[in-house]
Amino acid sequence: MNQSRLILWGAAAVVVVVVLFNTLYEVDQRKQAVVLRFGEPVRVVNAFRDNAPGLKAKVPFLENVILLDKRNQPLEADQEEIIASDQERLVVDAFLRYRISDPLQFYRSLRDERTAADRLERLMNSSLRQILGNATSNDIIAGRRDALMRATRADVTARARQSQLGIEVIDVRIKRADLPTANQQAVYRRMQTSRQQEAAQIRAVGEQQKREIMAGADREVTVTLATATEQSSQTRGEGDAKRTAIFANSYGRDPSFAAFFRTMQAYDGALAQGDTTMVISPNSDFFHFYNVGPGK
Repeated sequence: MNQSRLILWGAAAVVVVVVLFNTLYEVDQRKQAVVLRFGEPVRVVNAFRDNAPGLKAKVPFLENVILLDKRNQPLEADQEEIIASDQERLVVDAFLRYRISDPLQFYRSLRDERTAADRLERLMNSSLRQILGNATSNDIIAGRRDALMRATRADVTARARQSQLGIEVIDVRIKRADLPTANQQAVYRRMQTSRQQEAAQIRAVGEQQKREIMAGADREVTVTLATATEQSSQTRGEGDAKRTAIFANSYGRDPSFAAFFRTMQAYDGALAQGDTTMVISPNSDFFHFYNVGPGK
């Protein structure tokens, strides 16, 4: 009798443990629980904007619990090749941050986080192709990246809301936007050719400026020399005129002195070097003042 009672008590204890095990569950503060009744979501425990973690209860055997992350979730998308508006091909490496804002709708639409990641990646890639496809490669790489990312985030948010995914898109960013490996060498060669053309143009402009400066300097030198020659000729002519006038005046006052002075100049020009050989008669008029002197 006692043995049968023990068996009953033991069975009752097992039943109680099983019931408690299927009734009680724990919700971590980093999680939010979706309670399912016959597979349909009916309520949320410790939702995104609530703070009610701890030990919870559900209807045993009729309700199940699915735990979803309450924190911000990262999504690293695969690299995508896009074509910018200037027909430049770019390999874009982007990432997305989101959180589950409506767990009931999230479970109805996506069921789990793996499906959510796949669906969001497709939405993000579609938005990137649409937004970045209307921008130039320079805008994507540096010029307007922030504005393009804001537009992409708004587009992904609108698509997710329209699809009723129960998520909130926090941010969309590009980690890297680069040229495909096959196009890099061609782009580098094009950039090198462009720089060489620019350098050749700069050198040509510099050479033209140098020639203009040299021509201007030569013209200025020619004008300066011509002006100086003109001034010197004019000064020399004025001096010669004054000298001639002085000589003429002197000759008119004392003809004998004038004859003597001119003869002395002739002697100086002919005999000053000391190496002149002259074959001439001593009685010549050239040596007139050697014979008679000026005082006769």
